[in-house]
Amino acid sequence: MANHQIFVAGTWEESPQKLDVTNPYDGSLVGTTYSASEEQYERAVQAALDVAPMLAAEPAFERSRRLRFVADEIEARKEEIGEVIAREAGKPLKDAISEASRGGFTFRVAAEEAERMYGELIPLDLNEASKGRTGITRKFPIGPVAGISPFNLPLGLAAHKVAPAMAAGCPIVLKPPSAAPLTMLMVAEIIERSGAPAGAVSVMPMSRAIGDKLVEDDRFKLLTFTGSPQVGWPMKARAGKKRVVLELGGNAAAVVDATADVKHAAQRCAYGAFKYAGQLCISVQRIFVHEAVWDDFSNDFALRVSELRQGDPMDLTTDLGPLIDDGAAAQTEEWIQEAVDAGAVLLAGGKREGRLIEPTVLTDVPPQLRVCREEAFAPVVVLEKVTDFSEALARVNDSDFGLQAGIFTNDLGHAWRAFHELEVGGVVINDAPTYRIDHMPYGGVKDSGFGREGLRWAIEDMTEIRILVMPNTATRS
Repeated sequence: MANHQIFVAGTWEESPQKLDVTNPYDGSLVGTTYSASEEQYERAVQAALDVAPMLAAEPAFERSRRLRFVADEIEARKEEIGEVIAREAGKPLKDAISEASRGGFTFRVAAEEAERMYGELIPLDLNEASKGRTGITRKFPIGPVAGISPFNLPLGLAAHKVAPAMAAGCPIVLKPPSAAPLTMLMVAEIIERSGAPAGAVSVMPMSRAIGDKLVEDDRFKLLTFTGSPQVGWPMKARAGKKRVVLELGGNAAAVVDATADVKHAAQRCAYGAFKYAGQLCISVQRIFVHEAVWDDFSNDFALRVSELRQGDPMDLTTDLGPLIDDGAAAQTEEWIQEAVDAGAVLLAGGKREGRLIEPTVLTDVPPQLRVCREEAFAPVVVLEKVTDFSEALARVNDSDFGLQAGIFTNDLGHAWRAFHELEVGGVVINDAPTYRIDHMPYGGVKDSGFGREGLRWAIEDMTEIRILVMPNTATRS
């Protein structure tokens, strides 16, 4: 298979530490790349520091031009990039191609945001002492950014770090996932051809030790991380004075109200629960169904789950591929068995074959169990009956997480009530919480994270507001 060099401060290099990338479905070798050495890490950071003033001084049209080039190239090569995503991450090919296309969209929106980083005119004469003064604000890039992205969307989630950094004029050193680094190395080649100055973007897989340096290095002004709470919160504690943005997942819930379109809700929940074998931070993990529509929903949902196809991600008819590794599959099997042993009813699935876990539906699960309380990150959903909308909202909030929630209802009052009462970063009406478009503010509360992604909101974190105080008339000597 191909050998892939890493992108260090504008150059393509090897290192003494090889990194084999294997297909989660069959264990075949996808390609070989490298983990960055300490010397390569240091050069990447120093190059980011050196190029930061140049990037900060660049006009908006230059940033936008490069981002549009990257967006167009990703879209033109989406089938090729999608195949790499499918092979290294085990994502069904149709979803992998869709991720590649969304990656191009993310860079395109970043190009547009680079052109509208507006300031503000502020009258300062609100008291007599400030008479004759006006304030003008402008956003300035904060400097080098450290980015760490996960395996489950190797392009999509990395793009939400690289694209806004390029738009803001911040150099970035990205640590892609060791399990799926090849996708962003392909994108790095496109970024290089866009004319990005050396040091503006480095893409380098890293060992845990080098990754720790990335987190703790005070030369970075912002750390942006997507991953598990177990890793993310300790990172924040070690990050020092730099800004930190954390997107840490959850156990997303959907509510099916008595007024809901049941067939639509069942279809969207089946999609949202089992897309990419549940390995999404906004995968539907808990569904609370009003007793008035319980039978209709549970029957329709079970039918749709039974129609999902599991198998080789490279087959365009596959809906679910494997979990990323043996540890993830073993943990999922353990959590399912724990629930069944505690009296839960297995409505569908539950079997494991290697890294493949059947799409699994449980009900009557004791709420203190891990499959309810923690993030499964697997094709497992818990279905529960509720007696009214108030109970449903309380059950959604009974969680340490709060990323997004989906509310299926045709009662406008219930929709507004959910928006005001749910302790989450986003409320999605009449769709699964798995919905996301890349220019919306995205992030959670409680253990689900800190800060927001989405291009405009990420750029705000990567810039600082500076005010110029001007007299309204010229001073005379």
